[in-house]
Amino acid sequence: MDKNLDSSGSIVDQQNQRAWDAYARKQERFSQPVRDRQFADLLRQIRADPWFEGRLAGARLLCLGSGGGRQSALYAAAGAEVTVVDISSEMLALDREVARQRRLALRLVQASIDNLSALPPNAFDIVVQPVSTCYVPDVVAVYREVARVVVGGGLYVSQHKQPASLQCVSDLTGAGYVLSEPYYRSDPLPPVASSPLREEGTLEFLHRWEQLVGGLCRAGFVVEDFSEPLHATAGAARGTFNHRCQYLPPYVRIKARRR
Repeated sequence: MDKNLDSSGSIVDQQNQRAWDAYARKQERFSQPVRDRQFADLLRQIRADPWFEGRLAGARLLCLGSGGGRQSALYAAAGAEVTVVDISSEMLALDREVARQRRLALRLVQASIDNLSALPPNAFDIVVQPVSTCYVPDVVAVYREVARVVVGGGLYVSQHKQPASLQCVSDLTGAGYVLSEPYYRSDPLPPVASSPLREEGTLEFLHRWEQLVGGLCRAGFVVEDFSEPLHATAGAARGTFNHRCQYLPPYVRIKARRR
């Protein structure tokens, strides 16, 4: 079952939808469906993830902001009843095709992650959100929506871009990796081209730690665990993504539970 975004979405929504539609059509960056050679290994990793506490089979699971034919197929194959919300119709088309190929049942909803009005309250046991909060101005609005649709005691596993990583230039300078953007800003970050850390053509926003963690707690969640996915590589060539990650971890992952 598919539902569609109201065409009156905000300017931010419209630009990010166009940008991700373009990525999906080219299957670039984070719009590459899971491949057969990856599937079994990734499925084992998901099933063994201690954060899910062995609760995936039969769970009502929301993949939030995660179109592209990757997470949805893996969680459905792990036994979850999966709903996917994404702003891009083309990204959702990749989920639809992967589900068809693998004979998986998915519910697809086209919407912005900060407006889940198409979903009923208390509809999910688990919400999984890969990096996507950077594409909305107000991360707390996302948290409020998640708090509404997840059951009491439900899990919310989310990943975000670190604020300092978004403040810092991508390229190595003589002074190292330099902070060039103010921490306290509410407008979109400057556009980028050919960045390994940001998505060209999107509007992205820097969210402070007070908003990322404090906002999560104030929305009714208790933080149970916190990790920084490792992307640094010892001996990586200077100026590369893996070299920069030695100094500025790009992402954080948060496990929270609805009170």
